[in-house]
Amino acid sequence: MSTPRALPIEPLTRAAFAPFGEVLDAAGVTPRMINEGTTERFHALAHADVSAEGGAAIVSLFRASFRGLPFTIRMLERHPLGTQAFYPLTTDYWLVVVGEGAVRPEAGSIRCFRASGRQGVNYARNVWHHPVLILAPSQDFLVIDREGPGNNLEECWFEPAEQRVIAI
Repeated sequence: MSTPRALPIEPLTRAAFAPFGEVLDAAGVTPRMINEGTTERFHALAHADVSAEGGAAIVSLFRASFRGLPFTIRMLERHPLGTQAFYPLTTDYWLVVVGEGAVRPEAGSIRCFRASGRQGVNYARNVWHHPVLILAPSQDFLVIDREGPGNNLEECWFEPAEQRVIAI
């Protein structure tokens, strides 16, 4: 049995994550003042693309649990009919793992980003990604994604030689 290769952790930036979707981060964004000047609105940080095949946008709360170390990337999933946005509700760091590939993710394309508790992501349609990975014992996320008809979930499981271990 082969040992999975190490996957380095990169900082989450708009430029680095652009091929995979949008970063939800107020840093560097000029807010609009609303509510009689008492609220800063960081407008349109991402766009929900969920209308394919009659889908509708929904808002959910995900409560993630720590998986234990080491984090071995055994699979990635994607949503062909809609975007999926995750925004943490605590200030704990968390990890974002993505990959590229038309039919299945290519093991050599897998990347890992470290997101602060003030950064979220909006995975573009058809972007291969790992389910949420947290570093705290438990962490809540506000999630905006798609509900509706059609198959909006594909999973790809890796053979041991394709698996990656996050280098923590």
